[in-house]
Amino acid sequence: MSHTVHTIPPGPGFWPQAARLLIDRTGPSGLASALVLVPTFTHIALLRNGLASELGGSFIPPQIRTLDSWLVQQPPDIAAEPTASATERLMALYASLRETPWLKKLFAARRNTDLIPLAQTLIAIADELTAALLPSALAQPDMVGDRWQAALAQLSPRAAALLSDEAQLVWKLWQVERDARDPGVARHAALQRAAASAAYPLFWCSPWEPDALEEAFLASWSQQLPVERIRMDWSASALPPLFAHSWPELLESDAADLTGDTADLPPAALSSALSSALPPALPSGVALLEAGGMEQQAQAAAQIIVDWLAQGRQRIAVIPQDRVVARRLRALLERAQVVVADETGWKLSTTRAAAVLHAWIELAGSGGDVARLLDFLKSPFLQHPALSDAAQRSAMQAALVTVAPGTGWEALVRAVGALPVAAELIAAIAREAQRYRSGRTVIEWVDATHSVFDALGCAQAIAEDKAGAQVADMLNRLARDGERLDQRFTLPEWRALVDLQMEQTVFSAPRDDLRVMMVPLNGSTLREFDAAIVVGADGEHLPSRPAEALFFANAVRRELGLQTREGRQRQQLREFTSLLISCPEVVLCWQARRDGQDVAPSPWIQRLELTLEIAGAGRLPRLQPALRDERFTPAPSTTPQPSAPGLLPASLSASGYNSLFACPYQFFASRMLALAAADEIVELPERRDYGNWLHHILNQYHASVREQRPPFHERHALMAAISDEIFDAIVATHPAAISYKARWIAKRDAYVTWANEHEQQGWQFAFGEVWRETRIEWEGGSVRLHGKPDRADLGADGELLVLDYKTTKKTELKKRVDRHEDHQLPFYALLLDPPPAKAAYVAIDDDKTEVVPAENLAEWRDALADQLRGNWSAIASGAALPATGVGKSCEWCAMRGLCRKGAW
Repeated sequence: MSHTVHTIPPGPGFWPQAARLLIDRTGPSGLASALVLVPTFTHIALLRNGLASELGGSFIPPQIRTLDSWLVQQPPDIAAEPTASATERLMALYASLRETPWLKKLFAARRNTDLIPLAQTLIAIADELTAALLPSALAQPDMVGDRWQAALAQLSPRAAALLSDEAQLVWKLWQVERDARDPGVARHAALQRAAASAAYPLFWCSPWEPDALEEAFLASWSQQLPVERIRMDWSASALPPLFAHSWPELLESDAADLTGDTADLPPAALSSALSSALPPALPSGVALLEAGGMEQQAQAAAQIIVDWLAQGRQRIAVIPQDRVVARRLRALLERAQVVVADETGWKLSTTRAAAVLHAWIELAGSGGDVARLLDFLKSPFLQHPALSDAAQRSAMQAALVTVAPGTGWEALVRAVGALPVAAELIAAIAREAQRYRSGRTVIEWVDATHSVFDALGCAQAIAEDKAGAQVADMLNRLARDGERLDQRFTLPEWRALVDLQMEQTVFSAPRDDLRVMMVPLNGSTLREFDAAIVVGADGEHLPSRPAEALFFANAVRRELGLQTREGRQRQQLREFTSLLISCPEVVLCWQARRDGQDVAPSPWIQRLELTLEIAGAGRLPRLQPALRDERFTPAPSTTPQPSAPGLLPASLSASGYNSLFACPYQFFASRMLALAAADEIVELPERRDYGNWLHHILNQYHASVREQRPPFHERHALMAAISDEIFDAIVATHPAAISYKARWIAKRDAYVTWANEHEQQGWQFAFGEVWRETRIEWEGGSVRLHGKPDRADLGADGELLVLDYKTTKKTELKKRVDRHEDHQLPFYALLLDPPPAKAAYVAIDDDKTEVVPAENLAEWRDALADQLRGNWSAIASGAALPATGVGKSCEWCAMRGLCRKGAW
């Protein structure tokens, strides 16, 4: 039977001409008895529209299908074994690779899970070999072996030595894995069965060349009934002269089209083809947009699309060569209420539903890390009463951040013990996480994951989310694919598999408005658009950078009939050319500067413009869309002076009053509006933590001295024992604290010496870290003062001395006291009854422990009480709270973004 090839020039007339060709070859009455195979479902509609335009009225169309959708409808081979699923192939190969130590050394794999991407790559190359060589391998096995040896002979001896082990691994894997359960082998068998039972003429309509399996299918079909191929014509006479002159690699050559290779055309053939073409002319509808940067490019592209929509264009394509710019463009369009239907989709791993699965696996593997627990608790899919109330959620977070990293699940459960509902949630999470760690098969891991989400109340919320439903489907698919796998995998291996699946799965949101579509360049071929814009038409993104092909050099791939780097680039150039020819208006835009460097346009564009310049045909037009001019009435910034008598706090701490003293606006924002940032987890200990640890040590030391009354010479040993006990427990869970332990060891003897001298002067430790409250009243109001003085001592005459430990240098403390910049000591003096006669700071971080006394404490205390009454009364009466802070109080202020100091 015949195997005829028909060519149609690329352009908007492709499908109408294909429809006329079908009618001519079959006759209107014979259409119903023909089978037409096209690349995608979109092309099915376009061909049907072409037939309707040609025939009009009613007619019986041919069967128009994609190859895969048609093949699924064919009778299966009942005797054949089921094909291996993608997950089964991947994890079975990985299970073999992890048992091969020399492989980990060969590929520098530091852990077993590094071999999972390797297994994925090996399977992809094996599938590529199957698609290119399987028919030959089945027909003439020896010839395929000779072809392999010839391919390796293309390498230099040095390159062959470097690639020998890797290449042989791939070749042996392909030989071993090529059985009846291999999907490529099964596909070839299904195609051959379908061809053997051919019942109608076949029209193969595709812009791309068939692979070896498809070629064998067409050859077998042609032995039964006619096969007619319809493809695009890439001869010089079929293309606009400008494109033929600019990109001669577009043109057809017998060798290139038969082998898929892209070796240079013979000079004589190229010269003959181009000399017969007309002189290049300026193409209509093609324009360039050279933007100054990413944001300018996105804004200009968005304005062009908005203008096109205003002009009535209904089918606009966005070709996202630069995905970063494309994401920004999409955001700008959605802000303008223009919906973008994204055919390219985005990785499932970027969705919130995937994030909760990833966060759970990370949490389960951490053994109870507080940072990962808080990350998991932020998921909107986690439904629990402890998370529904904002106050309770804030209280739970505040309790959890106090837990040192690495302390485990028991410490986390204890931290929220005072919050019963939160404790129930954390206990449930801990229970499920500890069950989730043991090794399992793939199907057992999927079941365990579903059980976790059911137990934690996530399942329904995930099922109701579009991306969540796809995550659930992905897990169910893994379970189905893993039914035949009996190997067990660890939690890190399960995590690597899930991450790989989510990276390779594309999430596409539902598309209702199809006026603006984000389409990959290869998806635009033989499509109809009113206008198109290519974002990222620079040398880095157009042509796309091909992923490096491991194991095989380009020469080896060419000899084996695999796609080469040049072949991919040639195919992409044809897709680009088809877009320029088919679409009435195309804008090519790029950012001319990136990271301070000039960025050149795509070499394809440069060659296009060079051809025009040589021909004297002019330059491609440059666009610079006029962005809408938004004018705002200037409003000069002024110092904020809020008044909020209704928000006056009923209680006040020493730090709160220091905030009011430093800057009334800071006090308003942090204490009255309660906008203080929540405590965060700190991976490394800070100076604040060091101070807290010393307070604990000193309080325990002085309490022990009061109870045991050891001789002065034994107190150094007592201090060392208490310090080591407390710091050893801290370092066990927080190793970075070892530096602070060493710092204290260098200072503690000096402190004990001072404490002994202080006691010999008649002062005895009375109490430390004890909560105290008092109330300051005035006519019409009062405020409750509260705090916890570090320490109070009693003198021989019954006087009370208030001491406050500081890890600050003595000179800095003396400045604070002399300038009355810090009111902590007189504030503590207000809390105690009877009032202390003296107060001092104890500088414990100097080489020698010393005190900084507060002079005239009684006067300072009484003045502070009067000042408190006046301030509180004024705020209650509506006095303004201006931003008057200066110096360090502003530099380290968390509320500076609210007061906007520097803008007024």
